[in-house]
Amino acid sequence: MSKIRSNKQKQINDIVSVVKLCSLLFSGFVFFKYYFKGSSGEYGFNYLFSINLIVILTLLLSVIYLMWSFTTIKKFQDHRYINIIQNFENFVFILIFIGIVLISGKNLSQYKFVFLFIILTSSIQSGMKQGMSISIISSAVILAIDMIYAPGASVNQYFENDLILSGVFLLTAWPLGFYVKIEKEHIEKLEGIVNIDGLTEVFNHRYFHEAMKEKISIGEQAGSPVALVFIDIDYFKYYNDLYGHLMGDEVLKKIGAILKRNARSGDIVARYGGEEFAVIMPDTQEEEALAAAERIRLEIEREYFDGEENQPNGKLTASIGISVYPDKAKNYLELINSADDALYRAKFFNKNRVEAYTSILDDLKKDIDEEHIDLVTSIKTLISVINAKDRYTYSHVERVVIYCRLMADKLGMCEEDKKKLIFGAYMHDIGKINIAREILNKRMPPTNEEWEVLKQHPSNGAEIIEPVESLRVIVPLILHHHERYDGKGYPAGLSGEDIPYLARVLTVADSFDAMTSKRSYTNVRKTYKEAVIELRACAGSQFDPSLTETFIELIESNDGFSEY
Repeated sequence: MSKIRSNKQKQINDIVSVVKLCSLLFSGFVFFKYYFKGSSGEYGFNYLFSINLIVILTLLLSVIYLMWSFTTIKKFQDHRYINIIQNFENFVFILIFIGIVLISGKNLSQYKFVFLFIILTSSIQSGMKQGMSISIISSAVILAIDMIYAPGASVNQYFENDLILSGVFLLTAWPLGFYVKIEKEHIEKLEGIVNIDGLTEVFNHRYFHEAMKEKISIGEQAGSPVALVFIDIDYFKYYNDLYGHLMGDEVLKKIGAILKRNARSGDIVARYGGEEFAVIMPDTQEEEALAAAERIRLEIEREYFDGEENQPNGKLTASIGISVYPDKAKNYLELINSADDALYRAKFFNKNRVEAYTSILDDLKKDIDEEHIDLVTSIKTLISVINAKDRYTYSHVERVVIYCRLMADKLGMCEEDKKKLIFGAYMHDIGKINIAREILNKRMPPTNEEWEVLKQHPSNGAEIIEPVESLRVIVPLILHHHERYDGKGYPAGLSGEDIPYLARVLTVADSFDAMTSKRSYTNVRKTYKEAVIELRACAGSQFDPSLTETFIELIESNDGFSEY
């Protein structure tokens, strides 16, 4: 819709520019006619003619060029001082037309109608208010000229005629400006239908993506941050199942109203999908976004929603995730993915909380040898490339890191093993850098040949990490996270206790998330409960049975289990 509006405005500006250019050319014609006309009424030329002609033509063309620039160059159309520029332009045109009237006979001039040019263009370009203002000024000018240059006439015939002309000015500006106003309101109404979510009256998903791209572009040019806040209603499926979708809709309306109340003038509130909302905060640092998100969380918690006392925690609450460009994300997609990851953490860790995105590589750099920092940066770049090729991998990796962190705590691992597991979880799919995008995002299950390519990613990943001496300890996790407990896995076909312990932990977490996520080749994902059943069914064949049961206990003890 914004493209349609932009194209329409461009067409209007082109028309206005042509009219203004024609009015300048017409003014130039009148000026030359009377400037070179002698007192006898004959045209006379002297030796200064050539110089005068060159100077006048230069000035006229300069004015034409400036006016054309003001009305057509895009940078002026987007400039915040556009109204000042247009007002100045109108002022210059009025001065030019006053000069034309004065040199062509003053009150006797037959060219007083030239003011119609600027009345037409200002009405079309700026609407009724501006058009009426210009018409009143023009009327006052021509009537003042009549009174000044024919003060002694008993019946000022020119004044009477110009009263009629003034009426023509006003009648031109009023209906034309009113039409422009109606059309503008109609366009705004259509934009509202296209851009606004009909239920919550905040912006919709489509507009959110347009606005995100625009704000990121502005932030990039201005060197300013852009914060993204994702808000998700806790246990909303439970609420809908209990009370029905009509009451669920009322909840969504209230949440939308709360977000709009807490938004600043430049913020953009949108319904991202289902029970999830988003707030785009231009020129906002992480600390400011966290404070704003906490205010939103508290207001939602304090708001009363019908039937909320029957929610699992006795209140209807929301979980919130935050990320900031360019500190935590380098582009539009990374910002969305990282904010979504922060939201996932907030929902998984007990809900009704605010989480800011943190990258595991920030922790990794603290523990890595100074000489390998550049290599870690290169690894981060590789992971960003994989994320761009395969959107599933990004969210998958971040969730697996969460599971492994929780498993490390539950198993009582030492700090060194915990770091190995977390770092290994973060980089376990790095070998996918060598797999074509077409295979990673294929809508159908892979063929046998494609499956053989996919099975190479553990070996490829191990080769990438091997040169980094400080990271060699995680190579076994990357290489063996697709081994099976019964020995039927890959790449080495290890079985039982021969599979490295941390790799067996990673395998359970990796497989659980794969089961509960949407893959490119299937829209079906298992619920947490269904995935738990699958884990138990495969314990002893695909997974270490002891670690599988520990992982199931972890999942079932978490607040997020009952919601998924």
